[in-house]
Amino acid sequence: MTTDLSYESKPWLANYEKGVPEHMDYEEICLPDFLERSANMFPERMALLFQGYKVTFRQLNDMVNRFATCLDEFGIKKGDSVAILLPNVIPCVVAYYATLKIGGITVMNNPLYSDRELKHQFNDSGSKILITLDLLGNRMIDLRPETQVNQIIYTSIGDYLPFPKNLLFPLVGKKKNLAADVKAAENVYKWKDLLGKSAPTPPQVKLNFDDVAMYQYTGGTTGVSKGVMLTHGNLSKQVQQIEAWFPTFNKGEEIMLGALPFFHVFGLSVAMNFAIYMGWGEILVPKPQPEPLLEAIGKFKPTFAPLVPTMYIGMLNDPKINSVDMTSINGCFSGSAPLPIEVIKDFENKTGAVIVEGFGMTESTPVTHVNPFAGGKRKVGSVGVPITDTECRILDLDDKTKDVPVGEIGELLVKGPQVMKGYWNRPEETAETLTDGWLHTGDIAKMDEEGYFYIVDRKKDMILSGGLNVYPRDIEEVLYEYPKVQEAAAIGIPHPTRGEAIKAFIALKDGETATQEEIIEYCAKKLAKFKLPTEVEFRKELPKTNVGKILKKDLRQEELKKRKK
Repeated sequence: MTTDLSYESKPWLANYEKGVPEHMDYEEICLPDFLERSANMFPERMALLFQGYKVTFRQLNDMVNRFATCLDEFGIKKGDSVAILLPNVIPCVVAYYATLKIGGITVMNNPLYSDRELKHQFNDSGSKILITLDLLGNRMIDLRPETQVNQIIYTSIGDYLPFPKNLLFPLVGKKKNLAADVKAAENVYKWKDLLGKSAPTPPQVKLNFDDVAMYQYTGGTTGVSKGVMLTHGNLSKQVQQIEAWFPTFNKGEEIMLGALPFFHVFGLSVAMNFAIYMGWGEILVPKPQPEPLLEAIGKFKPTFAPLVPTMYIGMLNDPKINSVDMTSINGCFSGSAPLPIEVIKDFENKTGAVIVEGFGMTESTPVTHVNPFAGGKRKVGSVGVPITDTECRILDLDDKTKDVPVGEIGELLVKGPQVMKGYWNRPEETAETLTDGWLHTGDIAKMDEEGYFYIVDRKKDMILSGGLNVYPRDIEEVLYEYPKVQEAAAIGIPHPTRGEAIKAFIALKDGETATQEEIIEYCAKKLAKFKLPTEVEFRKELPKTNVGKILKKDLRQEELKKRKK
């Protein structure tokens, strides 16, 4: 190992693609102003495309202004929270930008979450208004009395469809479970009614880079879902960093595949915000399963596709891939989990595109590392090199005062303009995670001599299922609520397409009996589908340390050995 190498010397800079800067002068412009600019530069260019229904940048900006007026009339002021519970549909983008425009704080929520999980996020954030789908409307009306939400605004998949789909939808929407009747209730409104009667003249609110723009909720290894405070500066500088990383792509010239969920920070920054900043059209895919993904690529010809490994794998395994022309795609970005080399080769052969892998966290808006796109070395298995203005080091796991030598493993620390302000209402957790501007990622990593980083192990117990983070404690808390359960632990087990599935280990109370089906059925009432265990194993007792802590690493090792046989 070369001894004169250090993290401070930034060996990764030698591998930057030509034109990528080490440092940037950032425009001090917030996201809503980037939308205004794109609307002025490309007024008639497609901004959003949903099932063939087109919204231009001029129209999108007008819708944002109208909904911002509506939110103001409902009493939303600077610093108030607005919850958005939507898949990738046109109102999701409009509601997000309108909230930011008047200084509101957006709270993006996963529509797959259970009422229990949503209630925590609504209450923790103090959300005053909720924008959701008609399919979730009645559930949310029933949940509202347990929250501070005043108004509920609901949209429908059928609100924005091209001819003749818009005529057929009222006839088939409910039969296909794509629409639902929402019961009459006070302060419940239809999206299109409000937009139609609101003027495009919202109040002028001064936004500062230090102002909080979002509470982006994440799970924690302790199981408590925390609101990551992302500022207007974090969001703006992140899209400017991404632009700097891809110098061969120009404003107004590409079409983004908007398949990553916008309620997830990866999709939010890399798909939605980046496309609007660049003046690129965006094809919205609310359900990113293989069939709709292939249909969107074949019909609408995206040129830039940020996806997670399960999406690449799902498309490659779908028989329809052979009948879809995918050569429109020029660039792909992959994150959230390692992408197998065979998948990279197969997908690049199908498209002629280049896939670059990267790394990030909710707490860093999220992108901190990416492999060079063109003209730089890509290393399979590596998350790449730190992006512009991002510093990294690897901290000794035992001695928190020193870094490990280059090539050795430790905890990855990151510093940059994309790093969060802190956790909402959690000063102790903030102090543990942020020290002198350094973000402690909790990921075990190493850096090679050329400045490429490798994630050796993820946060101790986190499970990555279908590109989504699943925290075992969320599952375990539900299992412990079941009266027959004495002890419980949840771990990730290998899954051929989702990356990991969830297995629960349970020790029952004396004299009790239970079945796998019984446990899964119980969990289904309290957890989002992607958090449900697919396997349950009953044991007399679970392995523990001498202080009684359950040893999940032992359970994982046993599972891996079993599966290798």
